[in-house]
Amino acid sequence: MQNFSIGVIAGDGIGPEVINEGVKLLNEIQESNSDIVFDMEFYDWGCEYYLEHGVMMPDDGIETLKKHDAILFGAVGAKEVPDHISVWELILPIRRSFEQYVNLRPIKLLKGVKSPLAGRSPQDIDFVVVRENTEGEYSNSGGLLHSGTPYELAIQNSVFTRYGTERILKYAFNLANESEGKKRLTVATKSNAINFAMPFWDEVAKEISIDFSDVETDYYHIDALAAYFVMKPDYFDVVVGSNLFGDILTDLGAAIVGGLGLAPSANINPERKYPSMFEPIHGSAPDIAGKGIANPIATLWSVGMMLEFLDIPYMKENIVDAIESVIEEGKVLTPDLGGESSTSELGDRIISKFKEIIKLN
Repeated sequence: MQNFSIGVIAGDGIGPEVINEGVKLLNEIQESNSDIVFDMEFYDWGCEYYLEHGVMMPDDGIETLKKHDAILFGAVGAKEVPDHISVWELILPIRRSFEQYVNLRPIKLLKGVKSPLAGRSPQDIDFVVVRENTEGEYSNSGGLLHSGTPYELAIQNSVFTRYGTERILKYAFNLANESEGKKRLTVATKSNAINFAMPFWDEVAKEISIDFSDVETDYYHIDALAAYFVMKPDYFDVVVGSNLFGDILTDLGAAIVGGLGLAPSANINPERKYPSMFEPIHGSAPDIAGKGIANPIATLWSVGMMLEFLDIPYMKENIVDAIESVIEEGKVLTPDLGGESSTSELGDRIISKFKEIIKLN
């Protein structure tokens, strides 16, 4: 018997709508597998919780989550709560407290989806971005001086430690080394303009590369790399970047494969000392929240990544196969994919297809 404890934070906006589909998928898996149990515990933390309690989560929130094997997260953000509160008091404390220093984001063009890039097929766009997730440009270092005066000054520091830089680069090199594809690692940098942090980043990467002779390593400045994501996405296998660079590149990556509704992610603590967290990257999307038309695919795919991390074999592949089959059918699709179906209708169809695939296997 495999018993997994899952903390579920639906969050804000479309978060509850898409997370509901992820929960349905987990329930289906445990109903059809007598040796798998998901003990799910739900937390109502987020912006509504903040408006009622003055905090995004309780003081003991991190300690409460620590008992879980994994966390399924929906979205954070609402117009009534400033982003620097909603993000910095919920999702970032979770990532940092649990040392989820790897943010893993697949950039994969699914079968049946037409890329905005002319002439590109699923064989052309299939790589992964490894984003450093706990320091770098998003470090909580800086401050304001002379606020409210003409001399007001804002300072935001980037922090790159050798420890943090080495561990994310080693993870990326290992991932590229294990790749069945090109065994190529592309390192995002900007050492021609950011004259301390980025040369340091590059030097650490070069030191580590000595131990990975089978991995082809190249270095691209972030501006050129963004252009190459559009011009030659077929070149890439594994891309690694700092917190800011990885964030920007993966939103661009989501755009070239059809949109944020198709983009999953994993916030991983590779050592498994703490729970890892899995979430769609599309955010709370307040413009469509409550309409029941949000695309649940990124959430369902994130569930697949969670199951893979929990060492439940083949589930992720079967989930992605189900997603692709439903997209190729073209009958049940949300508006962002050109259809007229609801979130739950698309979720139900994918889960139904998943059940068919499981039976065949």
